[in-house]
Amino acid sequence: MAIPLQIRAEAAFSQLAFWLPKPVRRAIAGPPLRLDGQELALDAQLLLRLQKLAKASLVRGTVEESRTMLLASRHLVSGPTIEPVATRELLIPTGDGDVPATLYTPAGLPDPSGLLVFFHGGGWVVGSRVSHDNTVRYLAKQAGVRVLSVEYRLAPETRFPGATEDAIAAFEYAFAKARDLGADPARIAVGGDSAGGNLAAVTAQQAVKRGGGVPAFQLLFYPATDFTVRRRSRELFAEDLFLTDSDMTWFEGHYVPKGTDLYNPKLSPLHGDVSGLPPAYIATAGFDPLRDEGEAYAEKLRKAGVPVALSRQPDLIHGYINFLGVGRRFREATAEAAGALRLGLAPK
Repeated sequence: MAIPLQIRAEAAFSQLAFWLPKPVRRAIAGPPLRLDGQELALDAQLLLRLQKLAKASLVRGTVEESRTMLLASRHLVSGPTIEPVATRELLIPTGDGDVPATLYTPAGLPDPSGLLVFFHGGGWVVGSRVSHDNTVRYLAKQAGVRVLSVEYRLAPETRFPGATEDAIAAFEYAFAKARDLGADPARIAVGGDSAGGNLAAVTAQQAVKRGGGVPAFQLLFYPATDFTVRRRSRELFAEDLFLTDSDMTWFEGHYVPKGTDLYNPKLSPLHGDVSGLPPAYIATAGFDPLRDEGEAYAEKLRKAGVPVALSRQPDLIHGYINFLGVGRRFREATAEAAGALRLGLAPK
């Protein structure tokens, strides 16, 4: 897809802004923002300011308008395409037809390697393999693994549990076809961000419950884990920090059918059985409405004896793994996660 001239110009300006002297960046961003004993990173505050000036938002208008806006605006923050990483298009069979997926393989990677089955974020309504392309490339290259990025069905066209069923089918496919994908079946992880983190957590639980192949590792970025309660972080960070309370309500309204049991572990993995789950790296962002439920899930894993590394990035906002092309702070936090994935899928 050709990038519109306006988007290219805005992307160039955004990237330039992050290389201005610190006093200039601070003047543009405004006074430091402090909440809940945390100070927002200058990179994050500057990004929010630039997005406000560009009138960019996660949700705008209709579902189609929001999807189009996200796809176009990714060029503002994702950075140049990370290479050399080869891609291969696949179709994953499910009970409701085939689901597209892309296999990413960094240059020089041995065969077999570890494999991350990745589910993109976007509230189960927006987002795609394309919106997360550079993020997936970064994880693949930095962690030294293949990544299978899955185009699960979105709401409202397909409501819960459609995305969950696709995610489970994708992991089962990856496990069954590991050798064909160049992967070691004993070194397959599940992961994702936000809604994708929810799908990854659910997939791990269901894999253990079904008694077949089980992931070797979980990579969960600021996952949504509980639809049953509004935690303190959702109130504290409800506005002006990329993901808002109204955005979350909008996503939930499109994804969750009326009358759904919100305690269903396929929807709210915090209420599922976590015994026997594989080790996990769970990242949360300090200025994120989802912060507290992600950390509650980490605590539940810990109490169940599951090895878990909880890494709160106290100065960042929701969505930071998609902001690799601006500043340094977002890439630093994502690099930490890539290192955890590399260790989690290292040959035993």
